[in-house]
Amino acid sequence: MNTTILYAVITLSSIGILSAIILFFIAQKFKVIEDPRIDAVAEVLPGANCGGCGFAGCRNFAENIVKNESLENMFCPVGGNDVSKLIAPIIGQVAEEKEPMIAVIRCNGSFANAPAKTQYDGVKSCFFIHNLYPGDNSCPYSCLGAGDCVVSCKFDAIYIDEKTGLPVVDEEKCVACGACVKACPRKVIELRKKGKKSRRIFVSCVNKEKGAVSRKNCNVSCIGCGKCVKECKFEAITIENNLAYIDFEKCTLCRKCVAVCPQASILELNFPERKTKETSTEVVEEQK
Repeated sequence: MNTTILYAVITLSSIGILSAIILFFIAQKFKVIEDPRIDAVAEVLPGANCGGCGFAGCRNFAENIVKNESLENMFCPVGGNDVSKLIAPIIGQVAEEKEPMIAVIRCNGSFANAPAKTQYDGVKSCFFIHNLYPGDNSCPYSCLGAGDCVVSCKFDAIYIDEKTGLPVVDEEKCVACGACVKACPRKVIELRKKGKKSRRIFVSCVNKEKGAVSRKNCNVSCIGCGKCVKECKFEAITIENNLAYIDFEKCTLCRKCVAVCPQASILELNFPERKTKETSTEVVEEQK
């Protein structure tokens, strides 16, 4: 009986030792040695894990940079060009300067411009409201103002203006991570070039309905009249599905389109006040 138990113990011990040896050699054969550059890249990243780079967090972003050994189509919006310059030497590359981007609100359907026709009383979520009905102002394309974009922003760079009911982007805090763009079910938020001196021109409307229909719900909706297209000498404006769009890559910020828009649908941000004929006359008289 004791001999049987002894054999059993020896047999089990032998099997255990043999299994350990086999597992050791398998682990050695198939072990993955991580490139130390991944840690080096990860250390210089901001660690926001916002997803603005298009990857699942900063670590995953670092892994892909090292794997591809390139910064092409790889950009951290939070760290910007400064972080790219730190990453480049780690992978033996040279970082290209990229123009800073910023989120813009392509809807001007404020309480004043697009008066409410109904009153919603339910779950405060743009996603929920979007799937329920057009919205208080009956425009199926307008901002719903429930703040999904605000909740999505990890940088406290966007808030809802109580006077207008529309989102406002804080230019100092926005890192163009794109979280608010993804969160908006109406697609009224877009990332555009921040522009020199933070000056931007864009069509603040995404309504694709015909002009007569869109104007019933909003006083400043784009009606696709084409006047801006004719005025632009740089082919920066196109009209598709009754809606004008300004290509920020081609736009020279001349502002001529703003002046001819009959709906005031085109916004100009951070520009100096336009000089009128009356103002010019007053200046001349003062100089005399």
